[in-house]
Formats: sequence, C-alpha cells, structure tokens
Amino acid sequence: MNIIIPMAGMGKRMRPHTLTTPKPMVHVAGKPIVHRMVEDIISTCKQKVEEISFIISPAFGEEVEQNLLAIAEGLGAKGKICYQREAHGTAHAILCAEESLRGNVFIAFADTLFKAVFDFDANKDAIIWTQKVQDPSAFGVVKLNEKEEITAFVEKPKEFVSDLAIIGMYYFKDGENLKKELQRLIDEDIKLKGEYQITDAMDHMLQKGMKFYTDRVEEWLDCGNKDATVYTNQRILELKKDKETLVHSSVTTKNSVIIAPCYIAEGVVIENSVVGPHVSLSKGVKVVDSRITNSIIQSDTIVKNARIENSMLGKSVTYEEKPQDLSLGDFSTKS
Repeated sequence: MNIIIPMAGMGKRMRPHTLTTPKPMVHVAGKPIVHRMVEDIISTCKQKVEEISFIISPAFGEEVEQNLLAIAEGLGAKGKICYQREAHGTAHAILCAEESLRGNVFIAFADTLFKAVFDFDANKDAIIWTQKVQDPSAFGVVKLNEKEEITAFVEKPKEFVSDLAIIGMYYFKDGENLKKELQRLIDEDIKLKGEYQITDAMDHMLQKGMKFYTDRVEEWLDCGNKDATVYTNQRILELKKDKETLVHSSVTTKNSVIIAPCYIAEGVVIENSVVGPHVSLSKGVKVVDSRITNSIIQSDTIVKNARIENSMLGKSVTYEEKPQDLSLGDFSTKS
C-alpha cells in the first residue's frame, strides 16, 4: 500500500508559527504533526506500506524534504517528495503524486491528528473516515443507507442530512482508477468554488456503481490554530504517556519539578522552575525561574522569569519577564 500526504498548504490560521515552518512540521508532543499522523496509521494498519509520498510546496526547502524522507525511512517505507506549485483544490493536490496512485492507496491530509485503529478491510472499493460533529453545516458529510454504504457526499449541508463529517482520510483499493477520475476533473474542468475537489471524483465513482464505506475515528484532534494545537498536544501526551519515553535522559534539572505528562527533549535545561502538566519542550530549550503549563515550546528557545500557560513559542525565541519590585501595604490586593 502507498500512503499519500497532501501538505502543501501555507497554514495561514497557524501564523506566526507557520511563517518559517510548514504547519505539518510543527511539533506536537515532540514530533512533527505529519510524523505522528503517519506513524499512527502504520502502527495500526495490517497493510504493508511500501511508499509514502509527501505533496509539498517547493518553498518548503531542502531541510524539510530531508526530514520528511527520514520520517518515511524510519517507518520502514520509501519516501517520495512531490510538488504542488499552485493550490487548485484537493483533487489537484492528490494528482500531484500521480506516480504513487497505483494499487492500494491511503490518502491523509496533514491537518489533524486522531485516536483511531486503522484495521480496515482492504478488499473494499473505498473507505472514507468520518467523525460525528455537532454542526454538520461546517463540513462535508456522508449519507448512509441501511447497509452502512455511502449513498451521497454533501458539502456543507444547510439542512440536516448527516452528522458524519469527512475528516480528510481515504482508502482506495484501485489507485489507477482514482487517478483516472481525478484527471477527468482536470480535463473537463469540473470545479467547485474554483477548485478541483476529490468529492466530485468520488461522486462520479458512486454513480458508476463503486461501493463506498465509512469507518470512524474515536477522537479527531484539530491542529488548525494555536488553541487547537495546544489542546491536541495535551491529548497526545495523555494518550502516549504509557507508550513512549517522554522525558529524555539528558534533561538537566536544578531545584525544579516536572509534572507529568510532559515531553522534554534532549538537551533541555530547567532551573528553579515548575514545568507541567501538558508541556512539550523541544531540543535545546532552557527554562529558568518560570512556571509553564499546557504549552508548546519549540527548539532552542529560552524562557526566564515567566508564567506561561495555553501558549506556543516558536524556535529560537527569547522570552523574559522582568521581576517586579513591589511595595504593598497591609490589606492590599494586586491582580
């Protein structure tokens, strides 16, 4: 099976954290979002993954490309870099990896993480992963019959038809057929709101008699903005605390407390501070005289004399609050 990861978007909702780092490469609980996503797919899937194709913007640069290839290699697969030079929709993005559209294909957009087991029947024509949502009008949804087969794809329905939202993960038994259907959209210029969409290709396959089924994730974890990513970091730390070594043996602490679960990377120094719970400190971070909770601090950042919560700090940041010189009389209140 081949995995295709469209991830060429600029992640504007995550700025300023995506000004120099592509959103899928932002670290959550110590690993890039895309690394955790692919790792979870492979670890629970029965299919042998031969190739992982990452669809990126050429602007991401060689360092990102090498990191992605290393992720694939570390997971026992061949890595491949494909370029989407202009954004023309989901169908166009997938077609940028046309050489990988062969045999069994799993497609996952690198926008979210999840709690799920991908133990699916590879003999089915196609499987679309969904999650129940309270407000279906904000999503593309699937409509099912009594056999749990998908009968329709509905984009942002104004009236209720289903609460099963499509979350950006798809399996197709026949990658070559999918490629033909995606190419048909381009050749016939079939667009929705100016873009080529995979749902239009799937609609055509459905009309031709192809069977689509749904599978569901237990938990869908968004990484679309700062607050959502901080919450996702919290949940991943909770889910991985008994499965991964989260505190590196080289971490230096002095007069400090780490409240689990936290991810503390190689070379981190913590002095006169309390860190945690739900904090991720990347490689080379230094924390002095501070209190940090529920936050993500990227590599080589320095935090001094600070109280931080529900926050994200990027790479090589220096953040220091000035100690206060106070003179308060009896019965005073300062907030």
